[in-house]
Amino acid sequence: MTPAPTAPDAHARPTLAVVGATGAVGTVMLSILSQHADIWGEIRLVASPRSAGRKLTVRGEEVEVVALTEEAFEGVDIAMFDVPDEVSAQWAPIAAAKGAVVVDNSAAFRMDPDVPLVVPEVNPHAARVRPRGIVANPNCTTLSMIVAMGALHAEFGLRELVVSSYQAVSGAGLAGVDVLREQLELVAGSDLGTKPGDVRRAVGENTGPFREPIALNVIPWAGSLQDDGWSSEELKVRNESRKILGLPDLRVSVTCVRVPVVTTHSLTVHARFENEVTVDRAHEILSTAPGVVLFDNPAAGEFPTPADVVGTDPTWVGRVRRALDDPAALELFVCGDNLRKGAALNTAQIAELVAAELS
Repeated sequence: MTPAPTAPDAHARPTLAVVGATGAVGTVMLSILSQHADIWGEIRLVASPRSAGRKLTVRGEEVEVVALTEEAFEGVDIAMFDVPDEVSAQWAPIAAAKGAVVVDNSAAFRMDPDVPLVVPEVNPHAARVRPRGIVANPNCTTLSMIVAMGALHAEFGLRELVVSSYQAVSGAGLAGVDVLREQLELVAGSDLGTKPGDVRRAVGENTGPFREPIALNVIPWAGSLQDDGWSSEELKVRNESRKILGLPDLRVSVTCVRVPVVTTHSLTVHARFENEVTVDRAHEILSTAPGVVLFDNPAAGEFPTPADVVGTDPTWVGRVRRALDDPAALELFVCGDNLRKGAALNTAQIAELVAAELS
């Protein structure tokens, strides 16, 4: 008698570790894992020792968090890291030495020449060449625009970017979100913001990870100070765009601004190309590009804002115009949820690419 077919063995599917499962991005990651096709066997949740023992829900089941140790990577095929740079720098090579392919969401390895920097809609092939066993995930600001720019580059040939970002406070972690909410409570119902320094006096030392008050304010700074007055966030956008697009000499100028929005980064983009561009052709490209939503009808009041985009996966693009004095340049406004595509989703997509390769 022919035996009845058996269900696929979960243990034959790759084992996934989520390192930093209890953080802001890790929480979003668990939601994404529950929403995507179930390609994983065991999903192991890893965090700092103080979080060990907590139980989190993934794929509808409670899973106990284990401490970050070498033993946590035994039998792991792919490990997604959503932790600070210094933690990734220490532990990602350990996980790779244990046989796991690491997909790292920190800045620790992004510019390492032996570590591919991958956006699946733009350069999926790069994920296959990983001499160190590590694949890097770009910065959330870069990711908010690069899917759209990759599609336009493939058609027109990108030569130059001039970018201003409007970055949500969640890009600075839970501390950024907390301080915005605390400051908003302090200024609610007041006439603060009408006199010099009144918001600063109201919030006092309560500026959290920011240099200035963020409620009723914008701060033209994100990241740490680098040479010649540039910030680390600004240099990330330049360096990462060059690496992802394979354009090492791409001219890029960036100003990063923090705004009082909880989640979703926005950017204005001036993009100059090798060839003359038209808005109609740009619309055709963007409307069919994977991972992009074209939302562009200003006459009807249609253009993306963080309030529209938060909680969604794609890059949203609007305000597409040809530059006033340059037929080879476009002006765009883009928005992307910095915790989803800007972090957790792109990491998950890379992990899925690697899993398909390993299967």
